[in-house]
Amino acid sequence: MDSLAWLRDSDPALRWQVERDLAGEPPSVWEATRARIATEGFGARLLAHQDPDGQWAGGAFFPAGFRGGEDQPWTATTWSLNALREWGLDASVLRGTAELLARNSRWEYDDLPYWGGEVDCCINAWTLANGVWLGADVTGIADWFVSHRLPDGGWNCEWVEGSTRSSVHSTLNALKGLLAHETATGGTPETREARRAGEEYLLERGLFRRLSTGEPIAPWVREFGYPFRWRYDVLNAASYFRDADRPDPRLAEAVGVIRAARQPDGTWLQQRTDAGRVWFEVDVPAGQPSKWLTLHATRVLSWWDSQ
Repeated sequence: MDSLAWLRDSDPALRWQVERDLAGEPPSVWEATRARIATEGFGARLLAHQDPDGQWAGGAFFPAGFRGGEDQPWTATTWSLNALREWGLDASVLRGTAELLARNSRWEYDDLPYWGGEVDCCINAWTLANGVWLGADVTGIADWFVSHRLPDGGWNCEWVEGSTRSSVHSTLNALKGLLAHETATGGTPETREARRAGEEYLLERGLFRRLSTGEPIAPWVREFGYPFRWRYDVLNAASYFRDADRPDPRLAEAVGVIRAARQPDGTWLQQRTDAGRVWFEVDVPAGQPSKWLTLHATRVLSWWDSQ
């Protein structure tokens, strides 16, 4: 199979990244494809669900009226912004959204203002990344990560319950938010130091081993799935280090795990999916070749092999 042709035959949100990162097309090609996100396919469909008050599904993290009793829904504002940002939508398409959310959106936790963040590390990480993307003032959230880093170098959303040990899930999401902030603003000495410490937390573990025993953290570290959402796995973590352009010898075994998961036809399979309400599906069911995972994995291997 011509895997590159297979990847090109996809939604503009995916195709432009294939053109830029795998096919080596000039900017005139991939920028034109990227511009189509706002008017075609996944991007246009998700934009059509935005409420007049700037939110999606009437809520910050959960849809309006959500009271539990069902799987985590993925339709509310934070998840929708995450998707549009990760797909590469030009922030200008959402001009005015930052101001609307400042006026109209409050966190379900303690009714806190949207751009001020809340107490959950992952939520704050996404809000930090979405804020710098949309031009909101999220300086306070960047500083929050500095003061809430745990002694072992990472973060854990359960710190509010007294946890003093970092979580790979929380730490990876925090790193992504800090990287987005640093890329957009340059960061501060304190936020740069915090990001580097968080990277060390993951690198010391080779991205997937327990520091105490050297054994794999859990089976799910090898279970790749898209959308990544909050979940940690080796591919998600390696994609961060590729985005941060931080090659390190301690990544070698994790890269080997990714390479070993490649199918004979050059694709990677969807290995897990998340239950819960969505606006629409953006990838295949478990067990089928995933274009999104193939893009991410091929991109990681190309980066690593070029070092």
